[in-house]
Amino acid sequence: MSPDIPAGSLAILRLALAGAFTVIAGQAAAPLETTYWRATELAGKPVPVQNAAREAHLVFQPDGRLTGSDGCNRISGSYQVKDQSLTFGPTVGTQMACIDAAAVEQGFRVALKGAGRFRIAGNRLELLDTAGARLAVFEGRPPSAPAPGASTLQGTAWQLVRFRGGNDTILTPDDGSKYTIEFGPKPGQLTARFDCNRGQGTWTSDGSSQLEFGPMVLTRAKCPEGSLHDHLVKQWPFIRSYVLKDGRLFLSLMADGGIYEFAPVKKTP
Repeated sequence: MSPDIPAGSLAILRLALAGAFTVIAGQAAAPLETTYWRATELAGKPVPVQNAAREAHLVFQPDGRLTGSDGCNRISGSYQVKDQSLTFGPTVGTQMACIDAAAVEQGFRVALKGAGRFRIAGNRLELLDTAGARLAVFEGRPPSAPAPGASTLQGTAWQLVRFRGGNDTILTPDDGSKYTIEFGPKPGQLTARFDCNRGQGTWTSDGSSQLEFGPMVLTRAKCPEGSLHDHLVKQWPFIRSYVLKDGRLFLSLMADGGIYEFAPVKKTP
């Protein structure tokens, strides 16, 4: 025992130091709600890398609603939490058939159906059955990562790379620089070029991966045969979500109708 510090004070000091070490060395647990939880393990097997717009994930909303993807189809439903118990209500989803996604879909849905408990450590979420067996592991988006939303898209400009339809049909522009979108420096501002026409519009995002565009006011020139102008004009109002991955922007149509892939516009010196 230290001759300079009374026993009681020494004990308090030890507790304080232990607490300080925990705060410094430990990793704060990510909140269950609002965190984007990406599936990394299902049924004891690692989840393969998937298309950014369809990767298996969950987002728990504060009002008890659940949204996400099973690795192929968008899903929504409900959930209930009490202490460390977690149960899911029935889910509904789109009805797409995806190539090589059956194992992920099955493991994902089995995990939701069998879940009875959960555990969070750092940015790792585990779903367990009532006996404590692990059904799935999810990785949460780090708190330091920029949250999707207005601040992420504002001031960025993109050019079209390709469109992949829900039936895996691929449309590629002859020149991506003729199909561009630019999110203005102020929230909600959008300028666009769809081949031979230019215009302005609006956009909104609720701070998650959801994204919707308002009406677009475009010039009315007739574009040449083979242009993707008409396709974009027709489908634009049905975009409902986005993902930023590997430096690219993916815009998804509702009901998994297809995905537009954009690359950053290269700034000229």
